[in-house]
Amino acid sequence: MAVTTSSLRQALRRLPKVDLHRHLEGSLRLSTMAELVRSEGLELPADEASLRPRVQAMPGEERTALGFLSKFEPLRQFYRSPETIARLTREAIEDAAADGVRYLEIRFTPAALARARHYPLAEVMDWVCEAATQEAGLRGLKVGLIASINRHEPLEVAEEVARRSAERRLRGIVGLDLAGNEIKFQADPFSPIFATAKQEGLGITVHAGEWSGPEAVRHALEVMGADRVGHGVRVLEDAKVTALARERRTVFEVCLSSNLHSGVVRRADEHPLPSMIEAGLQVTLNTDDPGVSDTCLTEEYALAIDALGLSLESLKGLILAGAQGAFLPPKEKASLEADLQAELLRIP
Repeated sequence: MAVTTSSLRQALRRLPKVDLHRHLEGSLRLSTMAELVRSEGLELPADEASLRPRVQAMPGEERTALGFLSKFEPLRQFYRSPETIARLTREAIEDAAADGVRYLEIRFTPAALARARHYPLAEVMDWVCEAATQEAGLRGLKVGLIASINRHEPLEVAEEVARRSAERRLRGIVGLDLAGNEIKFQADPFSPIFATAKQEGLGITVHAGEWSGPEAVRHALEVMGADRVGHGVRVLEDAKVTALARERRTVFEVCLSSNLHSGVVRRADEHPLPSMIEAGLQVTLNTDDPGVSDTCLTEEYALAIDALGLSLESLKGLILAGAQGAFLPPKEKASLEADLQAELLRIP
């Protein structure tokens, strides 16, 4: 496999990037969390070294879905005020901009952000929208927000999140996402909610084919009306589902480090990303939870080169695929792709 040299890593840092799958709740800085532990008196370690294993995937840990999801339990303690939620939103966007991201879709879970202090969902969504708009303008990148619904949440919560999202399309919310434990909780009950959201102009993305098999990808496409699939790395296990996704030009939001840390893939060099590309699927490369996985897009690109043998030109193709899959109006999408294409041509 190829190994990223110093000059190649510099090129990776300079690449204009697109991230379509990044969770706000998984993007917290370790330094910010340690500061908040001290200022808020949270029952967590106050020093970064002791806090890290509670909130980040660590070497030597057993890599399972439940183990990965367990990192989010302590993270839920941090959403304690409008000011903190706004700060965490701004910092996530600032970190993406520092990594060269030109277009970012960051998904957030209103119910999770509201839970610590029982805030109204509408207010939480407004805080995120306002902070994202301000920070995106300051950092010079474009940000779209995706409201995420967990499969274990009550339907009335999902209905409100979807309705409030549609009301905020002009304030930056571009899509609706279904996330959470896809083995334990079914997507079926949410299908009418997502159908209505799609009719109202929201993009639809569904976590599927990550911990469950290709049948979940088929369900996401045929029942949930998904435009994009979060992860979807098990799609290749069924040739008919692969053909369906290829025919529909469904965009797959692939996240390498996350798949390793959650046990979806055992080793980096076994990841199906190259095979998905060879199968003619529309594939993008994203971070998922950069705070939990201690990563950024530059590191994900380096991993794709080192472990999977992808070339710099292949990565450029994935970046353009990200632009093509963005939840943007056609003219804005075409403009983003043209701008990225021009910038990528200047990077040998």
